[in-house]
Amino acid sequence: MQRSILITGCSSGIGLDAARGMRSRGWRVFASCRKQEDCDRMISEGFESPRIDYRDVNSITAGLTAVLDATDGTLDALFNNGAHGLPGAVEDLPTEGLREIFEVNFFGWHELTRQVIPVMRKQGHGRIIHNSSVLGMVSYPWRGAYAATKFALEGLADTLRIELSETGIYVVLIEPGPVASRIRENSIPHFERHINWQASPVRERYEAGLLKRLYTDSGPDPFELPASAVTVKLAHACESRRPRARYFVTTPTYIAGTLRRILSTRAIDRILIRYK
Repeated sequence: MQRSILITGCSSGIGLDAARGMRSRGWRVFASCRKQEDCDRMISEGFESPRIDYRDVNSITAGLTAVLDATDGTLDALFNNGAHGLPGAVEDLPTEGLREIFEVNFFGWHELTRQVIPVMRKQGHGRIIHNSSVLGMVSYPWRGAYAATKFALEGLADTLRIELSETGIYVVLIEPGPVASRIRENSIPHFERHINWQASPVRERYEAGLLKRLYTDSGPDPFELPASAVTVKLAHACESRRPRARYFVTTPTYIAGTLRRILSTRAIDRILIRYK
């Protein structure tokens, strides 16, 4: 039988490349998007594309139900990917904004994962793969909200991996650093809605750094890789007999993983303070 995978956040970037890449490898890809117009575009490319909005439990249930109806109740792999950023200093971050980003980047992922687990338990196998981040290992100035969701995801996934260790279900974290995507552009509406940078005690730092990064196209980040670099690791996680618990993508992620093992927290802080 053709293996099946549900991928979220397929409107652009990592999700879109993953959908195309896994289909080219012979997988039956369910390429979900948050907006119906993006689902329609994926359908025009020949994909099955249920709408899944992580903020809407009903859409999660309906989207997964559509997948299971199409596969006679089976699913080989889930790739949780859809997310957004909310840049800004932690002291300027309203709790409402933090709740919002956790709904999309964490709680929705957990809800979909919980609904998928009984399916995979029944069939005796499956892969639950989360697209985490280097910011799930080390934090970074201006990225407190996003890093918080990824640190939470890392802890939940590590626990779930142990709990499901004898079920035939593998839980995997993919941890990219800078990858070509629209996450910076897509974070601007959230920044503008929640961060009152004009009244911030660190307004000058916003003007000198973050605002330029958000609103000026300065080209690729150092060490930035195309989204296909993530797809390569996703394919290994889905197809290997014994997938790794973690897959690093991009040089900064390997560096961060090494520094976290060999340096103290204070030493890592001294390095990151240079990028405030």
